[in-house]
Amino acid sequence: MILSKSINGFFMKYLILVPDGMADWRVPSLDGKTPMEVANKPCMDMLSSLSLCGTVSNVPEGMVPESDTANLSIFSYDPKTYSKGRSPLEAVSMGIDMQPEDTAYRCNFVTLSDEFDYDQKIMVDNSADEISTPEADELIKALNAALSDECRRFYTGVSYRHCLIWKDADDLFPFARPHDIIGQKISEHLPSGETGAPFYRLMRASYDILKDHPVNIERRKKGKRIANSIWLWSPGKKPALPSFEEKWGLRGAVISAVDLLKGIAICAGMTSIDVEGATGNIHTNYKGKADAAIRAFKEGYDLVYIHVEAPDEAGHRGEVENKCLSIEYIDEQILRPVYDYLHSSDEPYKILVLPDHPTPLEIRTHSKEPVPFFLYNSSARLKGVSCFTEETAKSTGYHIPDGCDLIGLLTDA
Repeated sequence: MILSKSINGFFMKYLILVPDGMADWRVPSLDGKTPMEVANKPCMDMLSSLSLCGTVSNVPEGMVPESDTANLSIFSYDPKTYSKGRSPLEAVSMGIDMQPEDTAYRCNFVTLSDEFDYDQKIMVDNSADEISTPEADELIKALNAALSDECRRFYTGVSYRHCLIWKDADDLFPFARPHDIIGQKISEHLPSGETGAPFYRLMRASYDILKDHPVNIERRKKGKRIANSIWLWSPGKKPALPSFEEKWGLRGAVISAVDLLKGIAICAGMTSIDVEGATGNIHTNYKGKADAAIRAFKEGYDLVYIHVEAPDEAGHRGEVENKCLSIEYIDEQILRPVYDYLHSSDEPYKILVLPDHPTPLEIRTHSKEPVPFFLYNSSARLKGVSCFTEETAKSTGYHIPDGCDLIGLLTDA
């Protein structure tokens, strides 16, 4: 165990800020630049100019670039050992008491096109226009009324992200990820074969229940995309993680709008802090997250992990302007105030900023190349990069091949 560092009688504080999916490829409409290059982010750029900068691979070779895999790496948990799918982690966050025979499945509400034949429909939107949680809850109730039994039940999560618990079901089926097939016909991506048949029947049945539900009738009237089907993916059994505090000697808190990160926190024995108005999209409560982080430090937490979903959602939706704006909001409304607090506290501190994975606007899903990071140490100013971007971080030549090593680097004296 690594004990919290003490410098001149003060204990080191640690901030990890993860703008989910912030890294990108060059965007033609941005004159061939990336959102990180275009966004006005003076605090990130200032800190990176005095930091250790480089790139890190958070997704091990052969694994899918999902947020559970990448964030487990950042938390120092090797995904090759601990990744059991994102759904079980989300289930833990929802307070679902999973039994050993239970399998959790992520259950997205999606928008499919209007073709008569279900199999011929196209994946229009993997988030059903980021349907609100109250609307989604009404749809989950309808699904449970029609499709739940003694072996399976649906649970409401946040926005379009929900959970299905199914007793004695296949926990290894290779589902397609809905954000990977936007704009594609679903026929080639639906569960198939004898093992996939139960999942296919459930997804197909959901369409008949949802397409004319009163919630969707109202959404049509308002010009919003409807949530006319579920899409199952990322199955897994109940997870177990070693205690973060026992591993690192640090009392940690996690601030996020999404159940996945909350679930990791709970499984790791960390405190998950809820923020009112935290939505997981461009309209999230950035200031509230900063205020919560500052309160956590004042309450004696050694490490605060702030996760912001907004850049990732903008990437999935192909929203160039919103992705740039989300980076600016994170810089101005989260990083700047937390940095100002730490800087004025007269205590030593370190700040680690990095996306978990890229979410390129061009493909509207995750990619697995290394991501840029900077590590700022208030007690050791370094010569970093003039602007924090994918290219400047890569140009340093400093690369960490295993994201699990990041926290060890962070806590090193």
